[in-house]
Amino acid sequence: MSGHSHARTVRHQKNLTDQKRGQVFSKMARLISIAAKDGGPNPETNSKLRVAIETARSFRMPNENIERAIKRASGEAGGEKLEEVFYEAYGPGGIALIIEGITDNKNRALGEVKQILNQHQGKLVQGGAIKWMFERKGCITINCKLQIEDLQNRERLELIAIEAGAQDIYWHNDDLDVYTDIEDLEKVKKNLEEKEVKIDSTGLDWKPKEMIWLGEKEKESCLKFFEALDELESVQEIYSNLKI
Repeated sequence: MSGHSHARTVRHQKNLTDQKRGQVFSKMARLISIAAKDGGPNPETNSKLRVAIETARSFRMPNENIERAIKRASGEAGGEKLEEVFYEAYGPGGIALIIEGITDNKNRALGEVKQILNQHQGKLVQGGAIKWMFERKGCITINCKLQIEDLQNRERLELIAIEAGAQDIYWHNDDLDVYTDIEDLEKVKKNLEEKEVKIDSTGLDWKPKEMIWLGEKEKESCLKFFEALDELESVQEIYSNLKI
């Protein structure tokens, strides 16, 4: 799965009930509010907000929810005081983890993450112990099956991505992750769109420098662990060096 967030994969693969869909929309609203608060309410001039809105739309979040989340950041719609959190940890099988979150209560969020880690033979580590194993990269995800017929050929799609300026590419199931330097993300995205490639999502990911292989049983334990973490309201993204 390379740098692709496990949380996003869990959410996209779920058969979302109304309750689960509400949980995802709540997470996306927090992501949008934080981005708008940090860089202003205009996605044209706030790239962080633009990416947050694109992520929300990839989960089919309604426009009125998006607009409400932006207004909440300016205080127009009220709401809680939100803060970003960042955890480094080891998970099942010794995998390295980066967990990003947004919460209105840092102590509660920390306790909940610790509890899930303890239940799945994981543990938190001091800041910097894991982060060095990853690189911050731009990531554009393309679903092969959603392309026009001419672009559903994997080799052709890979070639287009490389020509568009991809630094690295990685397949997981039908999704192609296209990695770029952060400053090149928008340029590569534009180049792909000019070639009629349909973009599934765009964002900044933590890409592992090296990945580890685990047996099927251990891998299954990791996937259950990712699902348990994603159930937490405060958790936004989950990255690991697990090869899937």
